[in-house]
Amino acid sequence: MMNQIIYLLPLTALVGFAFMFFKSAWINKQEEGTERMARIAKNIADGAMAFLKAEYKVIAIFVIAVAILLGIKGTVEENSNAMVALSFVVGAFLSALAGFIGMKVATKANVRTTNAARTSLNKALEVAFSGGAVMGLGVVSLGVLGISSLLILYTYLYGMDSSNGVTMVLNIISGFSLGASSIALFARVGGGIYTKAADVGADLVGKVEAGIPEDHPLNPATIADNVGDNVGDVAGMGADLFESFVGSIIATMVLGAIYFNMPEFADYKLGPVILPLALSSVGILVSVFGTFFVKVREGGNPQSALNMGEFLSAGVMIVLSYFIIEAFLPEKWVVGEQTFTSVGVFIATIVGLLAGLGVGKITEYYTGTGTKPVLGITKQSITGPATNIIAGLGVGMMSTAIPILLIAAAIILSFHFAGLYGIAIAAVGMLANTGIQLAVDAYGPISDNAGGIAEMAGLPKEVRKRTDKLDAVGNTTAAIGKGFAIASAALTALALFSAFMQQAGMTVIDISKSYVMAGLLVGGMLPFVFSAMAMSAVGRAAMSMIQEVRRQFTTIPALRDALAVMRKYDGNMENATAEDKAIFDKADGVAEYGKCVDISTKASLREMILPGLLAIVTPVAVGFLGGAEMLGGLLAGVTVSGVLLAIFQSNAGGAWDNAKKMFEEGVTHDGVTYKKGSDAHKAAVVGDTVGDPFKDTSGPSLNILLKLMSVVALVIAPSIAIEKITEPANSVQNIEMNKTTSATIVDGQVAAIVSDDSPESNSLIINRQHMVVANLAQPTEFELKHTPEIVLGAVQADGTTEININVGSKGIVHPNSKDHWIDFLNITVDGKGTKEVIKTNFANNENNKFGPFYVHLEKGSVINVELGCNLHGIWKNTLTVQ
Repeated sequence: MMNQIIYLLPLTALVGFAFMFFKSAWINKQEEGTERMARIAKNIADGAMAFLKAEYKVIAIFVIAVAILLGIKGTVEENSNAMVALSFVVGAFLSALAGFIGMKVATKANVRTTNAARTSLNKALEVAFSGGAVMGLGVVSLGVLGISSLLILYTYLYGMDSSNGVTMVLNIISGFSLGASSIALFARVGGGIYTKAADVGADLVGKVEAGIPEDHPLNPATIADNVGDNVGDVAGMGADLFESFVGSIIATMVLGAIYFNMPEFADYKLGPVILPLALSSVGILVSVFGTFFVKVREGGNPQSALNMGEFLSAGVMIVLSYFIIEAFLPEKWVVGEQTFTSVGVFIATIVGLLAGLGVGKITEYYTGTGTKPVLGITKQSITGPATNIIAGLGVGMMSTAIPILLIAAAIILSFHFAGLYGIAIAAVGMLANTGIQLAVDAYGPISDNAGGIAEMAGLPKEVRKRTDKLDAVGNTTAAIGKGFAIASAALTALALFSAFMQQAGMTVIDISKSYVMAGLLVGGMLPFVFSAMAMSAVGRAAMSMIQEVRRQFTTIPALRDALAVMRKYDGNMENATAEDKAIFDKADGVAEYGKCVDISTKASLREMILPGLLAIVTPVAVGFLGGAEMLGGLLAGVTVSGVLLAIFQSNAGGAWDNAKKMFEEGVTHDGVTYKKGSDAHKAAVVGDTVGDPFKDTSGPSLNILLKLMSVVALVIAPSIAIEKITEPANSVQNIEMNKTTSATIVDGQVAAIVSDDSPESNSLIINRQHMVVANLAQPTEFELKHTPEIVLGAVQADGTTEININVGSKGIVHPNSKDHWIDFLNITVDGKGTKEVIKTNFANNENNKFGPFYVHLEKGSVINVELGCNLHGIWKNTLTVQ
C-alpha cells in the first residue's frame, strides 16, 4: 500500500500548480493604471529580471561543477550512485525556478496593487495577497513534485523493498536538498546585498542629505531599491523557505528509514519514510483552502484578514495530520528502553507548529510598530544616532531569549514524544503550511513596491495611505516570516545533523576529545565570519551607490534644480509657484536609474561568491581532513551560534526599521512630538541603515548557512563514515560458558569479543555484516541435535540490537526420553541502572529459532542469557559491553 501512495503524491503538487496558474491569470487581467505607473513598473520588472538572469548565469557554473564532482563521488561510494548528481541539479533548478516564479508574479502584482488601491483597500489586499499566493503555492508544489518524482524514479531503478535499497535511494535523494540549499544561499546573499546597497544609498543620500521622501522619483536609487525588494524579499525568501521545506522532508525521510526492519513496522515499512512527504502534500491543499478566507472590508485591518487565512489553515492541518500519522505509523513501537506511539509523533508535529507560531509572535513583539522595545529605541533616538544604535543592539540581544527557550522546549518535547524522528517531524509540522505562510510573507514586498509606485507616479495621498496600511502589515508579516524561517532552520538543521550522524555511523559526539572541541569552536566562529563577509559586502556596494547618487544630484542640472525647489518649499510642492512646479516637473524621469541598478547587480554578483563557497567548502574540508566526529562538532557549533546570531540580527534590524517608520508618522515623548525630518528621525534613519544588512542580508542568510552545512555533511557522510569492522571476515574466537565474555562496541557496532577462556567446544564468529554468533556449551548429561546459539544482530545507530536463539528441532533431546524441552529463556540487559527482562516458554516448540528480541546496548551494559531445560538444568552466558 505504501508503495502505491508514492504515485499519488505528485497529484497534490499538480493541484497547487493549477491554483497558481489560475491566480496568476487573474492578476494579469487586472488593470495596470496610468501610463506613468506602467512605465515605472516596467523599469522595476526589467531590473529584477536582469539581475535574476545574471545571477543564474553565475550560479549555473557552480551547479555544473558540483554536479560533476557528485557524480564521480557517487560512482565510487557504497550505497550511492552517480544519480546523486541528477538529484542535485533538479534541486538547484527547482529552487531557481521558485525564485523566478515569485519574481515574475511580484513584479506584475505590484503595480496592479497600486491601481487597486486607488479604489479599495480590500481590492488592493486581494491583488497583493494573490501575488504572494502564487509564490507560496509555487514553492511547496515544486518541492513536493521534485522529491516525489525522484522517489518514484529511484524506487523503480533500485527498489525500496530492502533496507539497503531504502538507504541507497535516500542517499541519492539527499543531493536534491544540497541543490536547493546551494541556490538558496546564493539567492539570499546576492539578493540581500543587492537590496541593501540600493536601500542604504537611497536612504542616506535621499532622505538624510537631500531631504526628499522615500521612493521619490528624483532619487536615482529608488528603482534599484524597489528592484531590491523583489530580489531579496521575494526571490531570496522563496528560495530560503523552499530549501527549509525540502530539507526538513528529506531529513525526516532519512531518520524514518531506521524503522524499516523493526517488527512493529512490518506493515508500515515505508510509512515513516513517506510520512513527511505526505504531510507536506496535504499542506498544499490546506494552503489553497486557507487563501479563500483572506478578505478585508474598507477600513478594516488587513492583519486580521491574513491571520484568519493562516490560523484557519493551521487548525485544519492539525486535524488532518492526526489521521495521516495514524495511517502511516503503527500504534506503538519500542526503541531501546523507550516506547513511542503514533500519537506521540502527532504531538511532535503540533509542538513544531506551535513553536513556529510562538517565535513568530515574539518576533512581532520585538519588531512591531508601537511595541515597548521599539518605543524604547525611538526614545533613545532623541539623543542621537549613537544611543539609537545602542538601544537597537540591546533589543536584538534580548530578543534571543524567549525564541531560544521555545526552540529548546520544542526540541525536548518532540524528542520525548518521538525521539530524533520527532524533532525532524516537528520541523515538517512547522513548515507544513509553508504555502500560505509564504503567501503572507511575499505579500509584504508586493505592498511595499505598490507604495513606491504610488509615490513615484504622484498618486493622491489616499492611495499612498492605503498602500502604507498594507505595507505596515507587510513589515509585521515579514518579521513573523523571518521568525518562522529561523525556528524552522534550527529544527531542520538539527534533523539534518541527526541524519548525518546516522549515515556517518556515529551514536555520540564526545566533546572531551580535542578535535571535536576544536570543530565546535570553529563552527561557532563561522556565523560571525559569514556575517562579516555579508555586511562588508553591503558596505562596499553601498559606498558605490552613495557616490553615484551624489554624483547625479550634483552633475545633472535638472535634478539639482528640482532639489533646490523642494528645499525651498520644505518638500510640500502644493504651495509652489507655477514656475517652480515647471522646474520640478522637468526633472521627472531624468535620473539615471539604470546606473544604480547596474551597481547593485554587479556588486551583489561579485560579493556573493565567497560567503557561498565558505558554507560549502568548510564542511567538506573538515570532514575529509578531521573526520566525521570533528565535522559533527563543527555542525553543533555553527548551529548554536548561527541560530542566536540570526535571531539577534533579524530582530535588531526589524526594530530599527519600525522605529524609523514611527518617526515618519510622528512620535511624542515627554510632551514633544518628533516628526519626519527632525534630528531624532535622522538618528533613526542611521539606525535603520545599520540594521538593513542585519535583517535583510546576513541575518536571513544564516538560516541557510546552518542547513546548507548540515546538508553538505549529510551528502559526504557515507564517504567519511567511521569504519565499523575491526576484525577480518569470518575470524573465529572461542568462549566458555559461565565465563565472562567482553564485547567491545565501536561507535555502536560490536567490533571484537574477548573471553576469559577458549575451549574448543564454543565459538564466536564476526562476519562482514557485524553479526555475532555465540555457541552455548554442551552439558555432558545432554545429547544435543544442534548446539544452541545466541545470535546478536548489528548494533544500530540508536544503540538497539536484536537477539535470536537458535536450537534444534524440539529443542533438547535426552538419550532416554523425547519429552525434554526448553522450559524458559531469560534475556536480561542491565544498563543505566534499569533492567529489561524477557521470559518466554517454548514447551514442545517445533521451531529452531526464537526471537528476535530487541534490546538496547550501551557501554557498560551486561547481557545475561539463560536457557532452561524442563528437567536437567540451565545453560548460561554473560556478555559485558566495554
